[in-house]
Amino acid sequence: MFRWIFLIVIIVFIEIYAFQAFRTLIKTRWILTAYGLLSFAFIVYIMYSFSQFDRTVGQNKQSLFTFGLLLIVYVPKLLLMIFMFGEDLFRLVRGITNYFVEYDNSSSFIPNRRRFVSQIALAVAAIPFASLIYGIFEGKYNFKVLKNQIYFPDLPDAFDGFKITQISDIHSGSFDNPEKIQYAIDLINQQESDLILFTGDIVNTHATEMHPWIDTFKKIKTTKFGKFSVLGNHDYGEYISWPTKKLKDENFEAIKDLHNQIDFKLLLNEHTFIEKDNQRIAIVGVENWGKNFKQAGDLLKASNGLSNQDFKILMSHDPSHWEYQVKEDEKHFQLTLSGHTHGMQFGIEIPGFFKWSPVQYVYKQWAGLYENRGRYVYVNRGFGFHAYPGRVGIWPEITVIELKKGTSVV
Repeated sequence: MFRWIFLIVIIVFIEIYAFQAFRTLIKTRWILTAYGLLSFAFIVYIMYSFSQFDRTVGQNKQSLFTFGLLLIVYVPKLLLMIFMFGEDLFRLVRGITNYFVEYDNSSSFIPNRRRFVSQIALAVAAIPFASLIYGIFEGKYNFKVLKNQIYFPDLPDAFDGFKITQISDIHSGSFDNPEKIQYAIDLINQQESDLILFTGDIVNTHATEMHPWIDTFKKIKTTKFGKFSVLGNHDYGEYISWPTKKLKDENFEAIKDLHNQIDFKLLLNEHTFIEKDNQRIAIVGVENWGKNFKQAGDLLKASNGLSNQDFKILMSHDPSHWEYQVKEDEKHFQLTLSGHTHGMQFGIEIPGFFKWSPVQYVYKQWAGLYENRGRYVYVNRGFGFHAYPGRVGIWPEITVIELKKGTSVV
């Protein structure tokens, strides 16, 4: 109950200040009245929709729509509130200065709002408003193929130039456009890589979410060296309330079987070798291990029998696993492939120059390539989307990594 009261107080606070920005610029009463009624309608719908959220079902199309609407409406209004509240602080300081320092009692204690501040606030707020709408209608399917060359002095000679395509975080339960998904599958196949790796989160919660998309994902070509996958945190069905443990266990088994249905070999805390010209590298797959999420991954079990000299590619869904366990492991995992963060589906990125997302304050490794003493982790930005039904600035990714023999060239 307290949580709802707190939320309502915050919303009212934001609405009051957002209204101040409009009222400073717009004097027509019917427009302001219409704005107020529309804002009230949004509040009622959002509150009602969230109150109807079913913990036994989890995320669905309505919750995706509601969360998207929440962001579209309140991220811009939050910016308006910051501007207008900042102006109020300035007006208060100015009033105190006039009254007690300059002894100017001829005008009102608090100066009037300045029109240009509201104009600037609305112009700034329009940026995330337009971006979030674009992210929902276009950004979430704005697939990018990102190519990387990574050099390893201990790479077997036969694998020099070996190409890997990585996808991650499919979240099939969020999809709503078959043509766009088919386009992405075509992009994957156009890379003509030697190996396809998928690093987890095939669904949001239920195995049935993937059923309409099985035939589409089966079209990912099986390469000479195969297609391998691991589980992500969403694949364990732990974000809803299950009527019985039996149903939860059956769903988990069905999710694991989905990988077989799309012709991927699911690695569950185990490894396999791929061979080329009498040389080999190990593909190691762990179950999900996250600092703040399910820790089913067993690196020791997955790498049992491997030596320091074996060249190893580790698939581990959550990059915090690399940060807290993998990068210092004595068995020397040369390359780890992860996903999970989605780059928060929101940020600013200029490839090769600049990238920023709020998620970087939670994860040290959140998008792209990172290195520690010759050990690398690549964090895929995700194929699908979850919660917010869109992407802004951090686009859905298909990763192509070319393994190279030697030391990196800076």
